[in-house]
Amino acid sequence: MASEVFSKQKTIYLRKKHIGPSCKVFFSHDPIKIVRAKGQYMYNEKNEQYLDCINNVAHVGHSHPEVVSAGAKQMELLNTNSRFLHDNLVQYAQRLQATLPEKLSVCYFVNSGSEANDLALRLAWQYTGHKDIITLDNAYHGHVSSLINISPYKFHQLAQPEHSQHVHVAPSPDIYRGKYREDHPDPATAYADDVKDIIEKAHAKGCKIAAFIAESLQSCGGQVIPPVGYFQKVAQHVRKAGGIFIADEVQVGFGRVGTHFWAFQLQGEDFIPDIVTMGKPIGNGHPMSCVVTTREVAESFMSSGMDYFNTFGGNPVSCAIGLAVLDVIEKEDLQGNALRVGGYLTELLKKLKERHPLIGDIRGRGLFVGVELVKDWIKRTPATAEAQDVIYRLKDQRILLSADGPHRNVLKFKPPMCFSTADADLAVEKIDQILTGSLFILLIIFYRQRT
Repeated sequence: MASEVFSKQKTIYLRKKHIGPSCKVFFSHDPIKIVRAKGQYMYNEKNEQYLDCINNVAHVGHSHPEVVSAGAKQMELLNTNSRFLHDNLVQYAQRLQATLPEKLSVCYFVNSGSEANDLALRLAWQYTGHKDIITLDNAYHGHVSSLINISPYKFHQLAQPEHSQHVHVAPSPDIYRGKYREDHPDPATAYADDVKDIIEKAHAKGCKIAAFIAESLQSCGGQVIPPVGYFQKVAQHVRKAGGIFIADEVQVGFGRVGTHFWAFQLQGEDFIPDIVTMGKPIGNGHPMSCVVTTREVAESFMSSGMDYFNTFGGNPVSCAIGLAVLDVIEKEDLQGNALRVGGYLTELLKKLKERHPLIGDIRGRGLFVGVELVKDWIKRTPATAEAQDVIYRLKDQRILLSADGPHRNVLKFKPPMCFSTADADLAVEKIDQILTGSLFILLIIFYRQRT
């Protein structure tokens, strides 16, 4: 029996009645009811098409036929846990490892980015015997308790934030708005020295560092691109203190940055994390994720005496889907598309910046691009209300974009990887029209104030 199709208003009513009130929706004043999606497009109950500029989960495109087929075919045959032997598990682990540096060779399959990062912390604690974690300001690593503790993006929102004594927050390596900016002669070293200072202060209090964890590119923190060399220098300080480096690729992995398959590789070939976590795009919307680490870290985890088992992690259906996602990325050259289209989009946005003083900064790699809106270029005052106005006006034009960062003033592009130059043209054209209208209104207000 097919499910009943509700009116939009009934769906809203039932959601308010049965779904937790802290589970927010996009565009809460007038949410969109999406009933299907294909490629980089989503469709509402009226069959109106929306250009999706924000869905980095549907990595190879919504409802990709090869991914859907792979999952359906395997589901017809078998789905069970990983305590039984199955080729899909080892084939997928082998394929995934081939995209990473050789020393990152052992996989743990789980079901979400939060599970992956939580397990990464367990691995670090067991391997080092230490407890303290260094995280970055504005970071987000997941929704479970262990990760809220290391996610300033989240715990800063609490009415009465409780800061764990075992968590240390380092400045975000943001060279536009951060402590050391683009005019600093060596921001990578300066930001890394702040981590070194944190380690020394922790040691003075008798604390020991288990790990430094960072998103390879900060997403919720405002599309922040760390200066090259930063991770190497941080890793040197952390490893000297007996800790390890965790690279969180949940948002930005699988070729999104264009030049590389993993965003941590932007730092250079001489940087290799001790643990890499991945999620969101790994299953193109199917709930799966992974932790990849070294043999040494994995053996230490085993030495605890406790087996690790995950009911759904690494099941045959998930692995079939994961393999299909890797196949599509390769066959459709989606990493190359991210490089080409992302570069094209960035250039369009830079030209837009020349015409609109509201745009303070354009930054990104591949199809991971941020547009920071400011009220003035000198003080860099965040244009929070203006950013919200832009995304709502874009929604009226059936273009889906979000705003994030600590001030919610950074427009975020992280679309499905099949995003095209025509899509980039359309999105930037609409932003241009909105900003032009906003500038006209601001000029009228300014003129009236002067007369």
